[in-house]
Amino acid sequence: MTVYAAGAVLWREEGDGLKVALIHRARYDDWSWPKGKVDPGEVLPQTAVREIREETGLRVKLGIRLDIVKYTLPSGAPKEVHYWAARVTDKSLRKSTFKPSEEVASVEWRTPAQARELLTYDFDRDILQRVEDLYTLGKLKTKPVVIQRHAQAMPRSEWKNGKNIDDGARPLTPLGAKQAIALIPLLKAFGVKRVYSSPWTRCANTVKPFAKNQKLPIIERHQVSELGNKKGPRRTANVVDDIVKSGLPSVLCSHRPALPTILDTLSKYGNANQEILLHEGRALEPGEMMVVHLTAKKADTVRSIVAIETYAPLVTIE
Repeated sequence: MTVYAAGAVLWREEGDGLKVALIHRARYDDWSWPKGKVDPGEVLPQTAVREIREETGLRVKLGIRLDIVKYTLPSGAPKEVHYWAARVTDKSLRKSTFKPSEEVASVEWRTPAQARELLTYDFDRDILQRVEDLYTLGKLKTKPVVIQRHAQAMPRSEWKNGKNIDDGARPLTPLGAKQAIALIPLLKAFGVKRVYSSPWTRCANTVKPFAKNQKLPIIERHQVSELGNKKGPRRTANVVDDIVKSGLPSVLCSHRPALPTILDTLSKYGNANQEILLHEGRALEPGEMMVVHLTAKKADTVRSIVAIETYAPLVTIE
């Protein structure tokens, strides 16, 4: 059975240069990136953030996923380690709670050249090269726009039951409510700071637990409801453009019928390959999210898509 783990290359700018953080594990006498195994009930981004906190004392938000390293353990079991880039702010660095332990003896910030000499494993050097390339291209610092399909809702036929009942009030099922709660650590992992939603009940209640957890208001936009998109897809697109142009890490919760408009609008910020990936987002299942990483906002520049990831909340069906 494959052993899954997750971690990140922590990076920051010091002066005009790039610095990355390595950990020294005394037990193995090696230098590597912070990482660790998935705990039961976790999704990989959640694991990465938790492990970084435990090993380095730093609270971080994930940027783009860098690579997946695969190798075989001494036991013969295959292992996969998923790595993200994670920028460390000055504030986070000041609040670090790192203390040397048996697992991690030290955390050291080094230039890429110094890190390349210190790193024990070749595959870690490959990941470092990816980070350097992104930094040179100005694509290492990103901010996400998360497109969230609402969690599982009561079927239309069951809700209306032959009656003329407002579909906008259709609620989440018990499973959908669990999905909404399970989204909290996923959205936190990517540092979402602004919450947009269709005002319809099933969308608003999907992001409500996260918004409450983070003490964020839910910004309702009727233009991204099913009816709003049907009546005026151009207005739906305008909402998406405004979110992208804001440059803030955001989540937008909407409905399957509105996804084509939302994703087509995002596609103009990407290339042909990314357009294909965005097109696949039309098939998002209830509760699933697509994380679209765009270059950070700069004056008089148009943001562009760097990477796209898709995740589903992990829930237990009793």
